[in-house]
Amino acid sequence: MAYLTLKNINKIYPNGFHAVHNFNLDIEKGEFIIFVGPSGCGKSTTLRMIAGLEDISNGDFLIGDTRVNEKGPRERGIAMVFQSYALYPQMTVYDNLGFGLNLQGVDEDVIEEKVKSVAKILGLTEYLDRLPKALSGGQRQRVAVGRALIRHVNILLMDEPLSNLDAKQRVTMRSEITQIHEKTGATTIYVTHDQTEAMTMADRIVVMKEGYIQQVGSPYDLYFNPVNVFVAGFIGEPPMNFARGVVNGGKFKIGSNTIDLTGKLGKNAKKYEGKEIVFGFRPESVVLGAVDGAAQVKGTVELTELLGDNTNVYMDIQGVKSILKIDPHDTPKTDADIVFSIPQESIYLFDGETEFVIK
Repeated sequence: MAYLTLKNINKIYPNGFHAVHNFNLDIEKGEFIIFVGPSGCGKSTTLRMIAGLEDISNGDFLIGDTRVNEKGPRERGIAMVFQSYALYPQMTVYDNLGFGLNLQGVDEDVIEEKVKSVAKILGLTEYLDRLPKALSGGQRQRVAVGRALIRHVNILLMDEPLSNLDAKQRVTMRSEITQIHEKTGATTIYVTHDQTEAMTMADRIVVMKEGYIQQVGSPYDLYFNPVNVFVAGFIGEPPMNFARGVVNGGKFKIGSNTIDLTGKLGKNAKKYEGKEIVFGFRPESVVLGAVDGAAQVKGTVELTELLGDNTNVYMDIQGVKSILKIDPHDTPKTDADIVFSIPQESIYLFDGETEFVIK
């Protein structure tokens, strides 16, 4: 039996807006699950229903074999870290960490032991006598995490906890939160719109769009085996390139380039003859120049971005815009006409109507 079970969870607001549709997910004890998707996709709403901060319109949420729909947040044994740090500015780090235990009437000696233990895990020991204003954004976020951890709950929820940090702090905190999860073993559900956070931290990712689950899987599965155009375009940086067109004689055209798809379509070749499909390839999968057996494409370089470890090359393929991610030493000149190759195994094909992957 799964540790957390969400069965046909729906959220419908009084005005009739249906925010979450038939959300189904089993979560094992100790898993690190990340809900990801664009703003307004329902990920934070789902998290708040798990926390007990939002009512579940219909469906069942179980912890173990106990239905907890009507139980409050404290009864669920859940702690939550919000986007804002929500620290008490007049209290020291020590007092912020121990505040919840103080409210519960826990003995001072026990509070001190727990505060010091959590502070050690989070690297906050030397900051216990400081006020929040004397801390960096990353340190304040660690205090917010610590305040949740100190209750020794089994379920930790995080709602976009890194969104207020700068790029360098986010990188540091990603690894710190992952290490905290490994040390505590708490089942963690984390919400973000940042697919890089999802890819680097999660055991499994739940991709959402407009209140619906699009795909659930490991970072590897979502990257290499996306089920539809949305997931393929959402996971990966830069995003996957797409071109729409009709299959004609088993061939597909990108700009003036003709690509033979009979081998790639296989048994689906007849089914998609004369039908629209979506042709996709990732920017990092290409090879400059012509390669035997690969799909060869010619286009014009519009812009290059040297990023150090790679160069993003923005292409115009006779009206089709694409991005290539290549070795910086091979950076072409702007306005140059170049040929690149897409290995057959790196080509993704999707149904033009449903946008689901063609197996």
